[in-house]
Amino acid sequence: MTLLEAIILGLVQGLTEFLPVSSSGHLVLTQALFGLDEPGVTLEVMLHVGTLFSVFWVFRRDFIELFNFHRDRRQRYFILMLILGVIPTGLIGFFFSGYTDALFSSTLLVGFMLLITGTILKLLTIIPAGLKSVEKMNYKDALWIGILQGMAVIPGISRSGSTIAAALWRGLDRETAVRYSFMLSAPVIFGASLFEFREMLQVGVESEMIINYLVGGVFSFFAGVLAIRTFIKLLREQKFYLFAFYCWGVGTLVIAISLLSG
Repeated sequence: MTLLEAIILGLVQGLTEFLPVSSSGHLVLTQALFGLDEPGVTLEVMLHVGTLFSVFWVFRRDFIELFNFHRDRRQRYFILMLILGVIPTGLIGFFFSGYTDALFSSTLLVGFMLLITGTILKLLTIIPAGLKSVEKMNYKDALWIGILQGMAVIPGISRSGSTIAAALWRGLDRETAVRYSFMLSAPVIFGASLFEFREMLQVGVESEMIINYLVGGVFSFFAGVLAIRTFIKLLREQKFYLFAFYCWGVGTLVIAISLLSG
């Protein structure tokens, strides 16, 4: 893994983790397009840590407010909703991880899943925002959003696009939908990082590559911050159709190239 490859993968991971275009799908396509090697578990840990810190940074005030749970009933309820949302995602990831790993070798599958993601994003321009704040969420809302987040283990399905669509479908207002979706991603990314960290300890770390890994993580962090802020801006401006056309275009191109190349 060269320094340039680490930077490219860091940028792709950070930008696509939060923009509604599927980070896993774009990592598969980036590796296939540029002939990059598999990132390796150490770099995967650093990329995930970088994106995790980008969520903490952008929503730092919201996360700090959670520490007032002992005297603020609203924060206790929000933590409960986050826990409920994580449960189905964790179960899907645990029970289907052996099946989803094989999907990362198929660019054709990524192409078809990007078409589905584009359709989901188009629905975001149709589904009206609801009136539910966090206090008005219920366990069904959290579980449905968590299930849709779990489906994003399939490369090409956007986590952020799916969870925002699910939140709006369940009647959440746009601000709550965005806040809940991104804060819900933090424990999921953290869990994935822990799983990869355990694997990293088993295989060891190449000391001569540590600078490359750190640089990849730093680029992932800054790209993640930019992606989250861009996401929020475009959602407020009702311009999500741009991502729908992007996913449809890339998905169609990937399908065509995969079929022609056999």
